[in-house]
Amino acid sequence: MPAEQPTILATSGGLKPGARTRLEFDLLLHHAVELSGVSGRAPRVTHLGTAGGDQRAFNAELDEAARLAGIQFSHLNLFTMPNHPDPAAHLLEQDVVWVSGGSVVNLLAVWRAHGLDSILRTAWQEGVVLAGVSAGSICWFQGGTTDSFGPELRAVGNGLALLPYSNGVHYDSEARRRPLVHRLVADGTLGETHCTDDGVGLVYRGTSLVEAVSEVRGKGAYRVTRGEGGDVLEEMVEPRYLG
Repeated sequence: MPAEQPTILATSGGLKPGARTRLEFDLLLHHAVELSGVSGRAPRVTHLGTAGGDQRAFNAELDEAARLAGIQFSHLNLFTMPNHPDPAAHLLEQDVVWVSGGSVVNLLAVWRAHGLDSILRTAWQEGVVLAGVSAGSICWFQGGTTDSFGPELRAVGNGLALLPYSNGVHYDSEARRRPLVHRLVADGTLGETHCTDDGVGLVYRGTSLVEAVSEVRGKGAYRVTRGEGGDVLEEMVEPRYLG
């Protein structure tokens, strides 16, 4: 059952420490499933861990979390070769694609090498909900800020551009993120930039931001733009708490 419109949930969250497992799915990941509209069967969610090098140990921890959540969970690994003979068919069978964090620069390069940039665009257009955290958030936008190149944050500008904005993640937990976004918007390196505190996600229908949602109280989302005089304007988007 595809989503009614092309849908993206771009987050700085989605996982939490587990009670009996190291990780559990938090409210944002569950909301991605809700956005897909699936009912009457176990949701099908596939995980892309490209940004972290497809770590099998982390995949196993997600498998445990999915079992507890009652989700039919799978992985599309690209290292050392795709683990599905037809990645396009696999992705189009899913209700949700969830992309983990890591290096967004490496993620984009590997996806393009395997043709996933066009495959994911098709999946989005066909109603598969695209979602993820950190690198798995930035990738859907034109660009954003990243530590993919080293400890000093830099701009990345070659995202998949499904959404015509830039993206800032971990806006409240990493002190250098906010000032860099402001500087890059001021000098025109980034256009309108949508940012999330940890635990917050942004829901897009088509290319329109429809709401911010949160799995943690007291957090925010932000729209950062450049004013006519060159001043940077930051507008808070109050999230709806999912709990």
